Amino acid sequence: MLLTVLYSFLGFIITIGILVTLHELGHYSVARWCNVKVLRFSFGFGPVLFSRRLGRDQTEWALSAIPLGGYVRMLDEGDRQDDEGPIAESDLPRAFNRQRVWKRFAIVAAGPLSNFLLAVLLLAAMFMVGVPGLAPVLSQPAAETAAAEAGLQPQDRIVAVDDQPVVVWQDVIQKLLSADASAAVTLTVERDGFSLKVPLKLSAMAESSRKGDSERSPAEQLGLHPYLGAPLLANVTKDSPASAAGLKKGDRVQAVNGVALDSPGALVEQINQTLKQTADQITAATAELTVRRDGMTLTIPVTPRLETDANGKKVARIGVTIGVDPEVNARYRVTQRYGVIESLGRGVVRTWDLTALSFKMIGRMIVGTASLKNLSGPITIADYAGQSIQAGFQQFMTYLALISIGLGVLNFLPVPLLDGGHLLYYFAEMLRGRPLPERVMEIGQRIGFALIVSLIVLALFNDFSRKF
Repeated sequence: MLLTVLYSFLGFIITIGILVTLHELGHYSVARWCNVKVLRFSFGFGPVLFSRRLGRDQTEWALSAIPLGGYVRMLDEGDRQDDEGPIAESDLPRAFNRQRVWKRFAIVAAGPLSNFLLAVLLLAAMFMVGVPGLAPVLSQPAAETAAAEAGLQPQDRIVAVDDQPVVVWQDVIQKLLSADASAAVTLTVERDGFSLKVPLKLSAMAESSRKGDSERSPAEQLGLHPYLGAPLLANVTKDSPASAAGLKKGDRVQAVNGVALDSPGALVEQINQTLKQTADQITAATAELTVRRDGMTLTIPVTPRLETDANGKKVARIGVTIGVDPEVNARYRVTQRYGVIESLGRGVVRTWDLTALSFKMIGRMIVGTASLKNLSGPITIADYAGQSIQAGFQQFMTYLALISIGLGVLNFLPVPLLDGGHLLYYFAEMLRGRPLPERVMEIGQRIGFALIVSLIVLALFNDFSRKF
């Protein structure tokens, strides 16, 4: 537990430190290119612990006490401290507020654009090294799901979603998220040497999105699971129903109540099938697990424990960590590796797709077709950062790219106090030929502050709800 917390803390500090510092370097670099005088570049916020002045302008490079980002302070007549006195006459042309509007626009936009550039470079590097993934080969669709109703069968291989090619399972999930959740998609699948077009309704995914179901991926909500063979038990929790029933680490669960399993997700689905709704309560019935152990086949009855997930939904759990058959995993593992030029192109395309998806998800939350429970805050970011560090360098770099895109998207939102809010003001100034009235910008700042505080509170609430 302590090691997990340490990894999460370390991952969060590294993630935020890198991304926000590069964000501010974007502002700094374009400000220097536009000949705006930079007074301070701070790594972190709060009291300055150490600083040194460098360069022709004697810019103060500072290390501050709170390592959760940083900031760039430029010469600006509206941002003077009482004890700093007037700006020297020779420096006035280099003040930020005296720059033409297109220069101010470029300086502010450079911050989030640097986050997108970082994502492109990180993803391109991953494609050059080789991005591992899982082939989109299906296991048996769960009963009464959209996948089962569509007639999808085990061992079907998805090769396209709405005629857009997919190579790995993550491509399928991204295409599903990007699709209109109120309609349907057409899956192109290969089955027994034939290519088939299968329409798949997305209403279940839309309903889960409205409810903020964070426990399952969009594919799982539709009954789609990758084929991974009979699940292995990677760990059995002490004092759990599984432990009490005699299940052991390394057991291969071949079936539940006679239903054959061919993926970890199938085990979860079948355990949840034991839930029974009576007039006034929900109970979990005993399940018969067919287990392969040391060359023998055993039948082990397990009574799941009733728990409540992060969405307040009752679920059945037996207290195991599910693993994957190494041989099956190796057989269906796909590595995407390309040359320098193609990797850069794919990095650009992947960044563009994820950015568009992020804006689309924000739009869905605004209109109410996606739940605000999808918002995540620093605790969730720290959790995933810690997990990605433990998973390895490649996973952490990929995670860094995803969070960098998220930071870029957040800062481009037209909310006063964020970069996007300033860009909105400058765009209005371009149209009007003069700045907006001070009163309008003051009201905008208050609205922006209220929105940001509300988002922070909501994100923290979601974090604590998921965690506790």
